[in-house]
Amino acid sequence: MDILTQGLLGGVLAQSVAKKEEKKLASFVGIVAGLLADVDILISSANDPLLNIEYHRHFTHSLFFVPIGAAIALVLLWPFLRSRISSGRLYLFCLVGYSMSGVLDACTSYGTHLFWPLSDERVAFNIISIIDPVFTLILLMSLLLGLRIKSKRIAHIGLLLCSAYLALGFVQLQRAQALAQELIQKRGHVAAKHIVKPTLANLVLWRSVYSYADRIYVDAVRVGLFAGSNTYEGESVKIMVAQQDLPGLAPGSLLHTDIQRFMKFSDGFIAFDPSQKNVLGDMRYSMLPISVKPLWGIVINAEHPQGHADYRFFRDSSNDVRQTFVNMVLGRCATAECK
Repeated sequence: MDILTQGLLGGVLAQSVAKKEEKKLASFVGIVAGLLADVDILISSANDPLLNIEYHRHFTHSLFFVPIGAAIALVLLWPFLRSRISSGRLYLFCLVGYSMSGVLDACTSYGTHLFWPLSDERVAFNIISIIDPVFTLILLMSLLLGLRIKSKRIAHIGLLLCSAYLALGFVQLQRAQALAQELIQKRGHVAAKHIVKPTLANLVLWRSVYSYADRIYVDAVRVGLFAGSNTYEGESVKIMVAQQDLPGLAPGSLLHTDIQRFMKFSDGFIAFDPSQKNVLGDMRYSMLPISVKPLWGIVINAEHPQGHADYRFFRDSSNDVRQTFVNMVLGRCATAECK
């Protein structure tokens, strides 16, 4: 999730094992340790744009890296805190604060190398958005109340509420998957691959993405927390096949290798952006859950097969996009004809 939430989670976790007189220090240490896993965002190369997306949420988020990450946090903090706390207690707060960074990110839709080096698979439970203000607010209030009241019970209650919220996300995911499957069957399709992901900052509106024959289909599914569920049929786009769409591209070229890397990262859901013919997009993500305009992708220059593909973001935060998104979250009509 976002770095603010990661830090808050680390702080609340550290509070949950701290004594009354240690609360402030434990919170600080937990926040620092909780943020440390995301330093992998700094792994990048000016010559290889895809290196960053390959190593973000990689080994630093693995469960097996937790004790090492905690040790790194200890080394960084010890020179400043050695006069205030023993190394053993400091390591405990670092360990607890760091422990759930990878797990929390695995609950989102982006994917995390949770079991590296035993497995190189990106784990994504798809039960919460990468930014969720409700989840973040629970942690913030828990941290602040814990500092004020100085009782472990506050942290325990906060963590319990966070767990309950994630459980709600799991239930919502099952409901969204069921509705999406009904739409697929209504079309007479049999999905070769199907994923359902939460949209930004809510557990109500979900994006369904599946492949059938030679196309990728995207739809929005709204599942109300109490009542009111509906679907918004979206767009479709042809799946990119290198041999067909880029017949002149040599298999051993650097550009071909980058396309294969991007395909692995995108779990095979790649297609050319209909509005930008040279952009190969990750169809799992878009500003609107019914759109095949990708949120990010790579720019293909077939005339330079020995050059790396350029990785870019394509954010559209126009008023029309924002209003359409809000309408779908609220269960309103999302098309221009309804306005």
